[in-house]
Amino acid sequence: MKIAVFAGDGIGPEVTREAVRVLEALDLPGLVLFEGDVGGIAYKRHGHPLPAETLQIARACDAILFGAVGDPDCDNLERHLRPEQAILGLRKELGLFANLRPAKVFAGLEDASALRPEVASQIDLLIVRELNGDVYFGEKGIRTLPDGRRQGWDMMSYAEDEVRRIAHVAFRAAMGRGKKLCSVDKANVLETSQVWRDVMIEVARDYPEVELSHMYVDNAAMQLVRNPGQFDVVVTGNLFGDILSDQASMCVGSIGLLASASLSDGKMGLYEPIHGSAPDIAGKGLANPMATILSAAMLLRHSLGLEAQAAQIEAAVAKALADGIRGGDLGGSQGTAAIGDAVLERL
Repeated sequence: MKIAVFAGDGIGPEVTREAVRVLEALDLPGLVLFEGDVGGIAYKRHGHPLPAETLQIARACDAILFGAVGDPDCDNLERHLRPEQAILGLRKELGLFANLRPAKVFAGLEDASALRPEVASQIDLLIVRELNGDVYFGEKGIRTLPDGRRQGWDMMSYAEDEVRRIAHVAFRAAMGRGKKLCSVDKANVLETSQVWRDVMIEVARDYPEVELSHMYVDNAAMQLVRNPGQFDVVVTGNLFGDILSDQASMCVGSIGLLASASLSDGKMGLYEPIHGSAPDIAGKGLANPMATILSAAMLLRHSLGLEAQAAQIEAAVAKALADGIRGGDLGGSQGTAAIGDAVLERL
């Protein structure tokens, strides 16, 4: 079992270290870890955010545990050299098209949500986001209009096969949960979304047990804070999924608790917390590593097929939270290493 560990920038090395400690504590036979540079640190050391040697490590491994990328020192670089290109490059090169972001309120953390506790307690959903298409990967540019004004433009598009493959991922996920799938689009104004909705309806015929519904993205954003308990699995495109999954994280109470998985057609997956590099607290030992630890659990489940061990990690995190272990993001005083110790003790 070969796992690539790409810690990256900011708090990435700190939180990834704790997740690695948890993986090593499981004493999994045949587990081998390989480290590589990504993001701003990779640019500073190798001249590129995704060096060839890092990509080679990724291709040779079964899964990737990813920290975070983002470095203010690199903000003025050309776009293709910025740290964020590392994650986009890995998605493209490894065919990581399906992003899974679970959002669930842990018992005892209802008051941490921006929502009323009785509303927050209902949250137990999974957002399935398409990662390799949409406006993020479409043609784009800046042009000058005849009257001299600058105009930025980005092309949004989805081919039906791109929608079909993410649809199957979402329907399969729904089959393993509550058998309810809500497809989020903007079909009332976007032709891209009309194709999306048409294909979702076609694929639904293969999953008669799953109840498919449709919702415009603006309404979905409202419903996510009004009545989040109505959602089981949500599937949407790259742009809308980026926004809604971050919104869901704050409904849960802290971005420091949310893990994610980016999957290919096979078992390869990239697993990362969704909180970013947080350069303002980097190196201070203040970051909450629970999202990264939970990402490691997703890695065991989806890429290595180790469900029991994944559940063991998740139970240890839940017990630590129930016992009052809190990072600064949740109003507590425990630091990164102390939180890691607390999870290990309960493992």
